[in-house]
Amino acid sequence: MNFEVLRGVLLPFLGTTLGAACVFFMRKTLHPMVQRGLTGFAAGVMVAASVWSLLIPAMEQASAMGVWAFVPAVVGFWLGILFLLLLDRVVPHLHLGSDEPEGPNVALKRATMLVLAVTLHNIPEGMAVGVVLAGWMTGSGTITMAGALTLSLGIAIQNFPEGAIISMPLRADGVKKSKAFLYGTLSGLVEPIAALLTIWAANLIVPALPYLLSFAAGAMLYVVVEELIPEMSEGEHTNLGTLFFALGFTLMLALDVALG
Repeated sequence: MNFEVLRGVLLPFLGTTLGAACVFFMRKTLHPMVQRGLTGFAAGVMVAASVWSLLIPAMEQASAMGVWAFVPAVVGFWLGILFLLLLDRVVPHLHLGSDEPEGPNVALKRATMLVLAVTLHNIPEGMAVGVVLAGWMTGSGTITMAGALTLSLGIAIQNFPEGAIISMPLRADGVKKSKAFLYGTLSGLVEPIAALLTIWAANLIVPALPYLLSFAAGAMLYVVVEELIPEMSEGEHTNLGTLFFALGFTLMLALDVALG
């Protein structure tokens, strides 16, 4: 594996780790308005990445199909939605701000359930990075190394607040700083694993690349609509989450155009 691919795979994980490290420097938990803004920012980045870095390249990859070039994008998108829907049902997890666990009824600690919720969120992000890197590795003219790096950087930026969002509440619940940092870091470990598995799968089945690109987009947008938008819209001053959504969206859009 060359340096460019390794860098692309590890950048998002580094973002999560640095965010989780905030637990060592911040004494109190995140203010609800700050948490709402950061969640909106993450949602904006993910929506922009799904469109510019995944769905549009998927249709470009299938351009030889003419007017039917949308088929791989639509099929892959729905497969990604259904995959995350399945994971949402079979993996026990607990969202921040909620006391009602989702998924199977099992006896797990609150901290573990919170980490599992963020881990589910991170799987499609890792897949997105992996499939774009795989597209570059296969020599696709529609996917450049700069474009792949832009996606990795964008996800790393939005992973920084995510790392803090998972580690800080754990600290507020009485978990030791070192353990809260560990939990926050582990929640992001799934991303490089998912990226590497997706690279391996895409290299085995090169014609499936358009489907894998749109699959990752569907999975990411499921997370946005199911989890992030409701979280950023809770309580008062919901316009703050909307503004930060717009900030994340335009930042990712600018990075994609400027660097990709």
